[in-house]
Amino acid sequence: MAPAVATYQPRDPSCTVLYHVIAEHLETFLASLADDPEATGLPAYVQREFYDYLRCGILAHGFLRLGCDTCHHELLVPFSCKRRGFCPSCAGRRMAQMAAHLVECVLPWVPTRQWVVSVPVPLRYWMAGSQDLTAKVHTIMRTTIGQYDVNQAVQRGLERATVHPGSVTFLQRFGSTINVKVFDVDYAYLSEPFSFLL
Repeated sequence: MAPAVATYQPRDPSCTVLYHVIAEHLETFLASLADDPEATGLPAYVQREFYDYLRCGILAHGFLRLGCDTCHHELLVPFSCKRRGFCPSCAGRRMAQMAAHLVECVLPWVPTRQWVVSVPVPLRYWMAGSQDLTAKVHTIMRTTIGQYDVNQAVQRGLERATVHPGSVTFLQRFGSTINVKVFDVDYAYLSEPFSFLL
């Protein structure tokens, strides 16, 4: 007996806890922010993330109809929000696509080292509110790690001119409890396959 062929089953985000929490409490939360004279409110892009997430994967908000010319079977695929904030499905898909792009098109075939750099708690809050400060702190981190890699390579007898460090950085802005937490994850690499990077 032939094994059953796997068929696509559209996800139903409305059955998840996250969807229910946001759907039931979003309007109350936004109203409480609007009524609080000391609250600055949510940025418009954050509100869009919430509302787009509530429409993501719901057939009533749009879908694509796919049909097979041979068997005439049709399938409805709901539109996704393609956002990065609250949607686990779209964020997961974007993460997988980014990883594939880095491996296939960006990172050279050399050993890499992952650096996770965390900043002090007070600095996290200042960085969360200032793109300029975040850029400056990131530049300091990137150049420090790059110089460290260069120094290690030179100490092992390589010419400084042949060592070209580089990095890909992902900035995480909150932790698992949605707390403000700014830190970098750098994937640093060199142009030569040095064993100390393995």
